[in-house]
Amino acid sequence: MIDLRSDTVTRPTAGMREAMATAEVGDDVYAEDPTVTALEAEVAALFGHEAALFAPSGSMANQIALQLLVPPGDELLCDADAHVVTYEIGAAAVYGGISSRTWPAVGAQIDPDVVAGMIRPDGYFAVPTRAIAVEQTHNRGGGGVIPLSTLRELRRVADDHELALHCDGARIWHAHVADGVPLAEYGALFDTLSVCLSKGLGAPVGSLVVGSAERIARARFIRKRMGGGMRQVGVLAAAGRYALAHHVQRLAEDHAKAARLAEAVAPHGVLATAARTNIVPLDLTKHPLDAKALAAAAREQGVLISVLGPRTARLVTHLDVSDAEVDRAAEVLTTLLRA
Repeated sequence: MIDLRSDTVTRPTAGMREAMATAEVGDDVYAEDPTVTALEAEVAALFGHEAALFAPSGSMANQIALQLLVPPGDELLCDADAHVVTYEIGAAAVYGGISSRTWPAVGAQIDPDVVAGMIRPDGYFAVPTRAIAVEQTHNRGGGGVIPLSTLRELRRVADDHELALHCDGARIWHAHVADGVPLAEYGALFDTLSVCLSKGLGAPVGSLVVGSAERIARARFIRKRMGGGMRQVGVLAAAGRYALAHHVQRLAEDHAKAARLAEAVAPHGVLATAARTNIVPLDLTKHPLDAKALAAAAREQGVLISVLGPRTARLVTHLDVSDAEVDRAAEVLTTLLRA
């Protein structure tokens, strides 16, 4: 099967498996796993922050960061399609007691003035806004990259209102490669970031929370409270270190493959937005096939795609999809779309 459902379906490469097998390990609950410690220091340095904390999932990393920034009962602002309010099954409310309010879903095309107009200050019986969260790249926004100028304006808005700014950077590596923005330049704009090793980079599991030393010390307690304390986890951290060393710059190959898929389906009027990174969103609103029907028909011919809604589907390229498989997937999908 040619699996275009997600860049999380990748399997460790031979080199990554070797790094995992030979990793030096210790008990990370005692902060004694040297491979984890090295990964945390490496990622913190990449983003120009003081510290980082390894977590088992991107959702946990996001929720730890939000709890660092927003006290229980106070408010987070984000967009209506943000991962933190769409795919994390209410965790901000359940674990952090956080109230969320959203601006209309516009993917990466955020208007900082709209965000500024939503901010609620401390006041009589009002829920005060404490933080803003953005997603880079934007999953449901078709892998869109928020422009650096927009992020700088959001930083200004946050500073003007004494708010924190969080980045769900699950695929920030893609933004870095696509736009050439240094990771440290992104890092300088945010109070906290979550960055994922298993989306695009090919590690089997793992994300990190990035921030100040004080915040990350608190994050370690929050992680333990949420069940994320791990023991000899260096075998997983080693996969992450290998991914950072070998799989970041190759993301450009995934972008090129996504562009080829987008070019193939574009004549059929279903391309939702331009493919900037490794995600190709399909809008089937005006097509005879709905998303489930297209996915079922594609599966019969050996191609797996994601169904995001009744008329919304998604293709994602990654290191386990070859050029030949991209060509075959394009052939299958274009045949189905013109049938």
